[in-house]
Amino acid sequence: MTPWFKTIGVAGAMSACGLALASCGQKPAGQNQTAAAPTAAPADKEYTIGWTIYAGWMPWPYAQQAGIVQKWADKYHVKIKLVQINDYVESLNQYTAGKLDGVTSTNMDALTIPAAGGHDSTVVMIGDYSNGNDGVVLKNASSMAAIKGQTVNLVQNSVSQYLLSRGLESVHLKPADVKVMNTSDADIVAAFGAAATTAVVTWNPQLGEIKKQAGAHEVFNSSKIPGEIEDALVVSTEVLKANPNLGKALAGIWYETMALMTKDDDAGKQARAAMAKLSGTDLPGYEAQLKTTFLYADPKAALAFTTSPDLVSANDKVRKFSFENGLFAQGAKSVDDIGIEFPGGKVLGNPQNVKLRFDPAYVTAAASGQL
Repeated sequence: MTPWFKTIGVAGAMSACGLALASCGQKPAGQNQTAAAPTAAPADKEYTIGWTIYAGWMPWPYAQQAGIVQKWADKYHVKIKLVQINDYVESLNQYTAGKLDGVTSTNMDALTIPAAGGHDSTVVMIGDYSNGNDGVVLKNASSMAAIKGQTVNLVQNSVSQYLLSRGLESVHLKPADVKVMNTSDADIVAAFGAAATTAVVTWNPQLGEIKKQAGAHEVFNSSKIPGEIEDALVVSTEVLKANPNLGKALAGIWYETMALMTKDDDAGKQARAAMAKLSGTDLPGYEAQLKTTFLYADPKAALAFTTSPDLVSANDKVRKFSFENGLFAQGAKSVDDIGIEFPGGKVLGNPQNVKLRFDPAYVTAAASGQL
């Protein structure tokens, strides 16, 4: 078993998070199963999935390069095109505008950008959670408390801002104790090198590059909040309802690629080396990033987490933070304005305005060998 290939047992996944469940409403059985109601889709429709560089998302471009995307697309008679978007937030904006059918996204960003923008979205699978891949780095200071009064460069309104907030909580500080400067993920490495920059929050591979710079000290990272920053593939609910075979093909692509990349043999090493190259690093660099990625390579482990109270609890924290920081749409009056649906029909927020859905149908099919 390679060090980054981690799974969780069902018992572990069902650990106590009852507080969040207390706020969940119950919906009639079956409403969460978007894959259960196929609708005809145009035969020549090509589905475009956007991705950005991140350790947990590199399996997607590799799968395209290796022919795995074509294999599963052919099996389910769909056309799938994967496209790289250089700027992460721009990828979510394009998806929200309908220019992409799906996109790689964290749970929080799927909520605060497409869902808050009225774009009904479904999480096809949670690929991993950040277990140290996101971090707070200070220049010439080695404690989180030293961030007080500093200007912090980060991708504003993203999980970086969430991580910063959780880090501030850990040393009894508040968001008002720092100033945030919006900085694109494409520019943040260079920004840290500027003399005026003293603090940044970002994710790998940018995080790894920043930590190499003189005076850099990581003072807080996502391993302190396990399961809260989830990395997923999100697809338009309307698109999936029109053609559930797209979701099946995407699940097939993902788990075949997972099985290959986690092998401790030459084939697995070659796959990881190719992913490293695609992300702009070498194999040791990429494997270092994988060690801080809790990868759900086994669909059974992914299903256990997707159907556990832990998922509800984590997303309850995220939605509350998002509302309190003004990340919902203009005019939002309550944290409950946007509904988030979980397996079993559980809903956080408004059940009449569900815009983000965790649908276990595709992972269930993968876990049961029915793809």
